Amino acid sequence: MASTLFTNANLFDGEADELKQGYHILVEGTDIREVSDRPLRSAQAETVDVTGKTLMPGLIDAHVHVTDHDVSPARLQELSPSWVALKAAKLMREMLFRGFTSIRDAAGADSGLARAVEEELIIGPRLFHCGRGLSQTGGHGDFREPGNDVDPCCYGRTGMTVIADGVSAVRKAAREELRKGAHAIKIMASGGVTSPSDPLLGLQYSEDEIRAAVEEAEHRGTYVLAHSYSDEAINRVLKCGVRSVEHANFIELNTAEFAERAGAFVIPTLVTYQAMISRGKEIGLPGYSMKKVSEVHQAGLKSLEHLKQAGTNTGFGTDLFGPLHDMQSDEFRIRAEVLSPFEILASATKTNAELLNMYPKLGCIRPGALADILIVDGNPLRNLSLLQHPHRALTHIMKSGRFYKRPD
Repeated sequence: MASTLFTNANLFDGEADELKQGYHILVEGTDIREVSDRPLRSAQAETVDVTGKTLMPGLIDAHVHVTDHDVSPARLQELSPSWVALKAAKLMREMLFRGFTSIRDAAGADSGLARAVEEELIIGPRLFHCGRGLSQTGGHGDFREPGNDVDPCCYGRTGMTVIADGVSAVRKAAREELRKGAHAIKIMASGGVTSPSDPLLGLQYSEDEIRAAVEEAEHRGTYVLAHSYSDEAINRVLKCGVRSVEHANFIELNTAEFAERAGAFVIPTLVTYQAMISRGKEIGLPGYSMKKVSEVHQAGLKSLEHLKQAGTNTGFGTDLFGPLHDMQSDEFRIRAEVLSPFEILASATKTNAELLNMYPKLGCIRPGALADILIVDGNPLRNLSLLQHPHRALTHIMKSGRFYKRPD
């Protein structure tokens, strides 16, 4: 069993808001065995001296789409599943080398990709997936243009969503995704930027349909995440028992407080709107998407202010697609306009691990946790911009006790 002893680390453990100086961390196999402020000894361990550097948990992105390789989600239906999988493998490898050792795919990925990572057929972050997202007809997951009369009932394997109308259909669709190994169930509860026929702030799914999805997820010991932009849509899904609210750009303070009382999580995804604003025309984003994104872009930072004031469980997500995935690390910079470096790092470690029901196995540095470890050349609690340049700042990347990056 391979073992590694990190010595003389400045430790960010995912919990304290300052570095702990001079720590020693012993990794055995896939797990962290010991964490101590006194020297440790292990005859079998390889010693890695990280004096002057920060040791921290691997990052977690709770809202990605690793199979979304096109500007138009509708065109994903026409792509070869094998090509989509290989493209996803490339994107996931790039995410790992940005320091993201775990990700939650919020519609599109499946158990095959998760298994490929587990079996090391591909190199990438640990993958928690939601299968295909559930959408009503004409909802955010219905990507048909208004003039398209083709029945969407048989969406192909490369699609990100499935259309399900009515309580019975929602139950069946949720059960099908859970059967196929989904970590959680994704529903579309409001309009969206990339869907062509729905108003951005419109409500989607009836409360009975939402509750049906929540009930099916809870029967399997898991939860529902809901795409929700408007304050009204967020209120509805929280009332119906949704645990994870995605985007939430127009959330008001009282709704953020409601989410805090309910123990729910909110996952803002601010970088995707900036990416669409700055590069949308370049990549051929449709006109209706450019119009919608201008509405949500300015609201994003205000939502962070409300979530911070309410003390809501606020996770870290990015929601990028197509050629925009390379902007993933810019989410740190955008959030820094409102949040402290500690608040941002905690959202991408401990809070997201709690969201995934994986804390304290993920998101922290403590005995018994999985050995997902980053070594940062500097102090990210003082200079968060280090994480915007992971190729320079991350000297070591370890996932489950295995090095994926280290100095030559």
